Amino acid sequence: MTENFWQGKRVVVTGGAGFLGSFVTEKLNKRGVTDIFIPRIENYNLTDRDDIKRVLDDALQGNFDPANLVIIHLAANVGGIGANREHPAEFFYDNLMMGVELMHQSWKRGVGKFTAIGTVCAYPKFTPVPFKEEDLWIGYPEETNAPYGLAKKMMLVQSEAYRQQYGFNSIFILPVNLYGPRDNFNLQTSHVIPALIRKAIEAGERGDKELVVWGDGSPTREFLYVEDAAEGILTATEKYNSSDPVNLGSGYEISIKDLAEMIVRQTGYQGKLVWDTEKPNGQPRRGLDVSRARERFGWSAQVSFEEGMQRTIDWFKANRDKIR
Repeated sequence: MTENFWQGKRVVVTGGAGFLGSFVTEKLNKRGVTDIFIPRIENYNLTDRDDIKRVLDDALQGNFDPANLVIIHLAANVGGIGANREHPAEFFYDNLMMGVELMHQSWKRGVGKFTAIGTVCAYPKFTPVPFKEEDLWIGYPEETNAPYGLAKKMMLVQSEAYRQQYGFNSIFILPVNLYGPRDNFNLQTSHVIPALIRKAIEAGERGDKELVVWGDGSPTREFLYVEDAAEGILTATEKYNSSDPVNLGSGYEISIKDLAEMIVRQTGYQGKLVWDTEKPNGQPRRGLDVSRARERFGWSAQVSFEEGMQRTIDWFKANRDKIR
């Protein structure tokens, strides 16, 4: 069934040159998909309607049947807590415009399948753990990333509305925080895992006695290895045809304190951790109920956290000279 799904398909992967996108395109290649179009940021501004129309014009060249076009929308303007606090308006506008207009124009052109990627930041601040998809609307998201989370969540509303009114086949996938090789290790914009890996390795090389970490270490997070996420997105695209949102996660919840201690251990840093409690913690707990993905399209995460972390650390060490 899987192989048949991709036969004769052309696939647009927005954000295909990014962290998650690079793994999605690799996995598409392994599935035998050779007709992949990645609209790069230098050539297309996905917050601009005319550019979005141009993406679809270019994707449908040669009188290609739009019913055989698959769009996987990964592109997003993202960052950690610091970036979200400094640029809430940009994060709201860019992500909203990209998603809403791309899905709208895709429906107008008769695109066969649209996979929208949401974010765990869409969940309310005090969602009971583990987060169940039906709890998405029980409150307002955590303030530091609410503009981003809500902008992405509008694609869920749009997916449901366009399916109901037009029969448009779009799905909405909610991955938890991702990590892995090729992640963003830039300390200004990176998320917690790559930031801590880089800080621990560099602090160790300098012989620093202390490593400062934001918050108090109490919040919990769940992380999903990037290759598992890519596999989940493609499996859903192949097998899932409903606008009910679906979580993608590992089902493994870890405190930031335990995470930091694990990174210290795996990187060999010898100093001690110091918690900067003046800095925000973000959402208190985050862990997903991942049963719907298993039930609806037979996907579950395969890579253990310890193994995924070691692969990520090894990749960073091997590729440091290329990282800004």
